[in-house]
Amino acid sequence: MKELLRFFLDYISIEKGLSKNTIEAYGRDLRRYVDFLRGKKIDSPDRVDRGRIMEFLLGERDRGLKASSVSRLQVAIRMWHRFLAQEGRIRRDVTDVLEAPKTWKPLPECLSKAEAEKLLESPNTRRPQGIRDQACLELMYATGLRVSEAAGLKTGDVHWEQGILRVRGKGDKERIVPLGRVARRSLERYLQKVRGEWLRGRSEEALFVTRRGRRMSRQAVWQILKKYARLTGIRKKVYPHILRHSFATHLLENGADLRVVQELLGHADIATTQIYTHVDKSRLKGIHMKFHPRP
Repeated sequence: MKELLRFFLDYISIEKGLSKNTIEAYGRDLRRYVDFLRGKKIDSPDRVDRGRIMEFLLGERDRGLKASSVSRLQVAIRMWHRFLAQEGRIRRDVTDVLEAPKTWKPLPECLSKAEAEKLLESPNTRRPQGIRDQACLELMYATGLRVSEAAGLKTGDVHWEQGILRVRGKGDKERIVPLGRVARRSLERYLQKVRGEWLRGRSEEALFVTRRGRRMSRQAVWQILKKYARLTGIRKKVYPHILRHSFATHLLENGADLRVVQELLGHADIATTQIYTHVDKSRLKGIHMKFHPRP
């Protein structure tokens, strides 16, 4: 099996042109897989069935491997088996209908409503930078924008009379999102008091700009979120999507329809949105455990 593994790694290196890091990662993953098979007295990929593959993957998960790493393991195993079948080294590919268990998909971390409020109130609005930062945070929480979408907004994307925002998401797909009164007020204050001063007469389409009057980058928006999460003492792991996840979760907790949340987030598949119902169920389970007399 080690010879077959070398054969595959040569193939993805020479013919597929994958990066060195990817090839090394696949090599490590598949060597663990091969060692597992040999420990089960399986000396050929042709003798592997789906049950053994699932046993290996679940074992890796149970020993603490992250969901993303388990998914990469599965991709590597599927690629190897498919390659061997195409090359005639094995009779059939047993991974062709292999699906990852739903439990591998991690639930998104989100802020509580109290934490979200604390975060949004943390910028010092007596300073121009604080006014801009609060407008950015308020807008992201009010609309569920991705960090990249917030950074890519133009002044023309805000339709004040209708109170909506035109957003260009993944694949350049456009969606319309309501702005909300609180976010609108915060954004108006930023435009009236800060943006013009920083531009100093220069022309710039971007809605959010730096003190030098330049478009804010995706990384700069992300740094704003990290900065205020740290200042407010939020102990959760804060990452770029946390306000987006909080937006969706809080809508569902308050009774919003799943299809509406799907449209607001710009998800092509409602299955992607359904993960937020799992978060809500987890919250309900916690409440039940805490307050029911016989949990």
